[in-house]
Amino acid sequence: MAIFELSHITNVFGISGLLQVVSLLSLLLLLFTAAQYYLHRQWLIKSFQQFPSPPSHWLFGNTLKDQDLQQILLWVEKFPNTCVKWFWGNHAHLVIYDPDYMKVILGRSDPKVTRSYSFYAPWIGYGLLLLNGKKWLQHRQMLTPAFHYDILKHYVGIMVDSVHVMLDKWEQLEGQDFPLEIHQDISLMTMETIMKCAFSYQGSAQLEDYRNSRSYIKAVEDLTHLIYLRMRNGFHQSNTIYSLSSNGRSFHSACQIAHKHTEKVICMRKAQLQNEEELEKIRKKRRLDFLDILLFAQTEDGKSLSDEDLRAEVDTFMFEGHDTTASGISWIFYALATHPEHQQRCREEVQRILGDGTSVTWDHLDQMPYTTMCIKEALRLYPPVPAVGKELSTPVTFPDGRSLPKGSLVTLSFYGLHHNPRLWPNPEVFDPSRFAPDAPRHTHAFLPFSAGARQPLDGRRLPFWSEVAWLQMLYRWFERLKGSPSHSVNAEHQDEKLYRETVRHE
Repeated sequence: MAIFELSHITNVFGISGLLQVVSLLSLLLLLFTAAQYYLHRQWLIKSFQQFPSPPSHWLFGNTLKDQDLQQILLWVEKFPNTCVKWFWGNHAHLVIYDPDYMKVILGRSDPKVTRSYSFYAPWIGYGLLLLNGKKWLQHRQMLTPAFHYDILKHYVGIMVDSVHVMLDKWEQLEGQDFPLEIHQDISLMTMETIMKCAFSYQGSAQLEDYRNSRSYIKAVEDLTHLIYLRMRNGFHQSNTIYSLSSNGRSFHSACQIAHKHTEKVICMRKAQLQNEEELEKIRKKRRLDFLDILLFAQTEDGKSLSDEDLRAEVDTFMFEGHDTTASGISWIFYALATHPEHQQRCREEVQRILGDGTSVTWDHLDQMPYTTMCIKEALRLYPPVPAVGKELSTPVTFPDGRSLPKGSLVTLSFYGLHHNPRLWPNPEVFDPSRFAPDAPRHTHAFLPFSAGARQPLDGRRLPFWSEVAWLQMLYRWFERLKGSPSHSVNAEHQDEKLYRETVRHE
């Protein structure tokens, strides 16, 4: 009898029995996952039932690969206000491109879409972009003084110098018969300016430190593209699976390059602050630079910011500060380069201001209304922040009576808003008169940098920075190349980078 029982136990817990147990558990897990999938999909269908939805597949959704822009434009034409976008079977967002709907959502304090934004965390940590709640408010209040207009006035001269370095490089190419790809050079220019203005950097990202700066910019391009791909891959939502994939390994390598760059900047500034003369300069400043605010900041319990919090804010601003600005300026240049009649009017306006060859100053920026209109129209066509994702913390009811429950995901499509023909007749046409002083428009019809409490701090900087760069560009570079067919500003290929690969978030 004892021998029989022993044999029975061996059979049960032998290889065959173990496989049976594993198979049973796998089947139960599969059934549980399928049930979760089904129930969540039913909840989504019920949540979005009041809103129009393009045809979608129960598993693959209705997102067209590599056709985000065209798809948004089709939906804006076909569905007024909003529609439902299914990324895959149980993951959907309500896409909003109506100003009244925008106003409602931006007037709330809903957090970002946790799943999507968490993909940025290994790269930029939990700084202002990813923080929520009390800690976000503390950091926001702490850093806001770094973007005061008094600070921006002081930065004009630094910006002009960086633009001149870029234009000097371009002028060396005069006479060569090939298109000029401007985005890389503008990225170097904006990063150099950011580092000098916000991080007290003494070198030049465009000259002696070109190689390191270029590797950082390339890492940013890779990271934003990889995050875009991950957001649209159902299998890569798992951190474990993603870390084992080739894209996951590439993401990790690019993160290391980006972190090495920002750590170098932090260490250099800390070393400078060991000098008593430098400390004395800091004490005399009315307002501190971005990095100095972080280094001298104290938490509620009197402690300095942790190294983790410090690097997160530096990583966040280094990325958002230079890359979003570079994209915006590149597209402004492209829009004016492809519309020579408006470019000529801007040039004439600039010549009246800088006729004697003086450099741009703060006071000049209020003296060029037509150039400002052109810049705004370019930002309408190519918003630097094309979309923002939100996760509703409470139910919401829109002005037309339709509603969404708590936990619903919404995408605020500023690209769709700016190309909505109900707001902007002939939206694909470049028409600066839309922004004439007497032109009427909805308060939330033009949102190139988002809006509301969580609008990016650097959003107020780009229009004025663009004006500085464009003034110098018109005065020096476009004038010299006027009528020269061998040179063109080739920024058109950046379309997919800015709106497909580099989806900006607030």
